[in-house]
Amino acid sequence: MEIKLSFPADSPPLSVIAAAKIAGLSITTDSSLPSASPPTFLFSNGLKLKGTNVLLHYIGSMASTPRLYGQDAYESSQIVEWLEYAPVFASGAEFEKGCKYADEYLLQRTFLVGHRLSIADIAVWSSLAGTGKRWDSLRKSKKYQNLTRWFNSILMEYGAVLNEVTTTFHGEKGSGKPIAIKAKEKEQKGLDLHNKIVDGDVNGKGKVGSRPTFEVELPEAEFGRVRLRFAPEPSGYLHIGHSKAALLNQYFAQRYQGQVIIRFDDTNPEKESSEFVTNLLKDIETLGIKYEKVTYTSDYFPRLMEMAEKLILEGKAYVDDTPREKMQKERMDGIESRCRNNSPQENMKLWKEMIAGSERGVMCCVRGKLDMQDPNKSLRDPVYYRCNPKHHHKVGSTYKVYPTYDFACPFVDAIEGITHALRSSEYHDRNAQYYRIQEDMGLRRVHIYEFSRLNMVYTLLSKRKLLWFVQHKQVEGWDDPRFPTVQGIVRRGLQIEALIQFILEQGASKNLNLMEWDKLWTINKKLIDPVCPRHTAVLEERRVLLTLVDGPDDPFVRIIPRHKKYERAGEKATTFTKRIWIDHADAQSISVDEEITLMDWGNAVVKEIRRDEDGNVMDLVGVLHLEGSVKTTKLKLTWLPESSELVTLSLVEFDYLITKKKLDEDEDFLGVLNPCTKKEITALGDSNMRNLKRGDILQLERKGYFICDAPFVRSSKPIVLFAIPDGRQQSGLK
Repeated sequence: MEIKLSFPADSPPLSVIAAAKIAGLSITTDSSLPSASPPTFLFSNGLKLKGTNVLLHYIGSMASTPRLYGQDAYESSQIVEWLEYAPVFASGAEFEKGCKYADEYLLQRTFLVGHRLSIADIAVWSSLAGTGKRWDSLRKSKKYQNLTRWFNSILMEYGAVLNEVTTTFHGEKGSGKPIAIKAKEKEQKGLDLHNKIVDGDVNGKGKVGSRPTFEVELPEAEFGRVRLRFAPEPSGYLHIGHSKAALLNQYFAQRYQGQVIIRFDDTNPEKESSEFVTNLLKDIETLGIKYEKVTYTSDYFPRLMEMAEKLILEGKAYVDDTPREKMQKERMDGIESRCRNNSPQENMKLWKEMIAGSERGVMCCVRGKLDMQDPNKSLRDPVYYRCNPKHHHKVGSTYKVYPTYDFACPFVDAIEGITHALRSSEYHDRNAQYYRIQEDMGLRRVHIYEFSRLNMVYTLLSKRKLLWFVQHKQVEGWDDPRFPTVQGIVRRGLQIEALIQFILEQGASKNLNLMEWDKLWTINKKLIDPVCPRHTAVLEERRVLLTLVDGPDDPFVRIIPRHKKYERAGEKATTFTKRIWIDHADAQSISVDEEITLMDWGNAVVKEIRRDEDGNVMDLVGVLHLEGSVKTTKLKLTWLPESSELVTLSLVEFDYLITKKKLDEDEDFLGVLNPCTKKEITALGDSNMRNLKRGDILQLERKGYFICDAPFVRSSKPIVLFAIPDGRQQSGLK
């Protein structure tokens, strides 16, 4: 059914037009309605619908991919509420109030309703975009950071559509008439605006956005036709190096309005397992990667075997039974195998032995007949197939032969319609091999785009080496906080948004970099500090009791904010008593008659200090001086009441697994193992920490940032808090 959208020229319904395009609903537009008329759908059968929200409801109900009107009745009702609220952003008097409300609402949300884009997001986004400079100036001011993040993420995901709509129908404000722009020009203008908004530099006068961007083009990329793949091997968990590849694939897919598929390169049954597949998918979801579908190289095993037979029969491949060590030496020296010129018939006979997994077959492999004299050694007859009787995690014992990555990757890339294969520059010498194999197969050429591998100081990223730590019980598992895996660094307190910013700051550069962890943790601190609640802890060992002579005989409680500058962090109950605990290190720094500040209480003057024979402070006596100025005191101390309600804490700090900043390619890591990578300190914490949940992030004042790994269960079992690095390298546990 044909649909015409009619509206007044001075008020085009941006949200309706954008929603229709995102939903894939074909409409024509007519801007001839009188001013103040509601936008109207006129159907070819003569039926009509009127009003912005009515039209949005219709579009949302019609859309299936993406599903724009919620996943259930509750979400649909929430969407109705937001549609009714959206006009607030177009109201001069209510605009700031609306921004403040939405900013607070979006604190821990990616979308307004549920976990995916809905009509509500499109309506509110369009209302903000329609205000022009007013919203631009607020975005630059950093006043509403959550709302800005949300606005930018919607634009990043649907930039081409949204920029086309705003440029076409809002470019000449008040006219509402389409502006004549050539298709190529329109795409470029939309891309430029997308990059500037993501970079936060819309007017070229400074950054306000959170995520960086970079100006890099994929070769011969066409908008709407780019298809990429992220292809991890299921032989370990996703680590920070893989994250770069995954996020760059998503970045380019969004930039060119293309697609990403997840493909498991499961060609080595000895190393792979379903556990790794499950956790890789979990990590990909954690990173926020939006993919079209999941495939497996093993899905193509029958076709890969057919291709191997085709190449054997064409004389482009042969079966070789040369022992592996001798074969490697011959390749290095450019010496042809004695099997290289065997007839196709003889090769097919041995190939059948390989397929059967016979005693003769397991001694053989299939090699490509490329060029044994080529200076690029990857072209010296690489191995295409090997025998392997091991059980495969997905196809079981169906096959006894498995393709190598070098053979399978160019085939499956071409078959799946991949336009651009992103590969780290460590594969550079094998690019010629990739193209040659595709050529011999008679397949479409796939563009390779290289980026630099991410290397981190004091860090091993080889899955083989990480597996050693797991197998030898040097760590708790793949999610150990000392590991560079996504699960490990998230468990240690890293926000995924920090990782995304860190990766995108590097861009798609081909320069090899050794990156510092401190930079990543500094970005993380900027994200958590403004919002994480504050709590108090005193180290249990040698803690010192301070008796306040004029303190309250009867303890009393005050309710104070958990974060003085962030109301949504909630409140906590603080108990004030005559006797309080302070850290031993703080007690050691106090002098007799010195005025100190007790944080969240006021000033006190220490009158007596009792020490043991070694000079360690045993206890203190003081008097309150609440009228004193906190500006005049040198020491601002955290404290806890002497109370049975305090909780026991286990504060855990981690160090690097190795002691050398950068290992050479073939250097043995066992010689540089760090003998001490974990430090645990017992402390007492305020009673409010009984309510912490696993994964909650907090700041222990004057001690640093922590993430709760094991919450309160019972008094005899401590709450476990992992220290979150803040980029300064020194410890706060003294």
